[in-house]
Amino acid sequence: MSERSSAGDEDAIRRLIEGWAIWRDTGDFERLLGAYHSGGRMVTTWFEGPAEEFVAHSKAAFARGSTSHHVLGGTFVRLAGNRAIAQTRLVLCARGKLEGCDYDATCWGRFYDFLDYREGRWGIALRQPTYEKDRLDPVDPRRTVAFDSDLLASFPEGYRHLAYLQTQNGQSVAKGLPGLRGPEIERLYARGEAWLRGAAAP
Repeated sequence: MSERSSAGDEDAIRRLIEGWAIWRDTGDFERLLGAYHSGGRMVTTWFEGPAEEFVAHSKAAFARGSTSHHVLGGTFVRLAGNRAIAQTRLVLCARGKLEGCDYDATCWGRFYDFLDYREGRWGIALRQPTYEKDRLDPVDPRRTVAFDSDLLASFPEGYRHLAYLQTQNGQSVAKGLPGLRGPEIERLYARGEAWLRGAAAP
């Protein structure tokens, strides 16, 4: 059996993160669930809970024809023995309807992943996206709708347009998720440091 190396661990983590995006967006839900360790958790604008439930909800949405894409950029990995924190640049693209018109929401942020190595592999213990800026565009520019300004303003700046679209399509959306600056992201960074130092849970 070959010994592990930092370069090998980083490569395995990057492959896992890249695989997650492909599996999630193409409906390969068995592999998607396998990206998490037992007890792994997922946070999004519309969900917070066990990975198994997230995958089940994603599978149901995919079957209904829901369309979303996760476009990844660079990944930065910090290793501490059998623990890691990985940050990956992310562009989330989601389509929904506003008053019968198709709209595309585009949101820029990062995946902030808490990972650990057990049972011979790296897996996600917690995936917490950050949401840094977003926009909402009509698919057909000839068809636009009037927005509810109060509802739009009620969501954090980093994902308010995405949240607006999701809310209008029947989803409950969390507020107070981390962005680029502010106390929410500072708390997330602190949790990441604690994880690398050996905290029992992310």
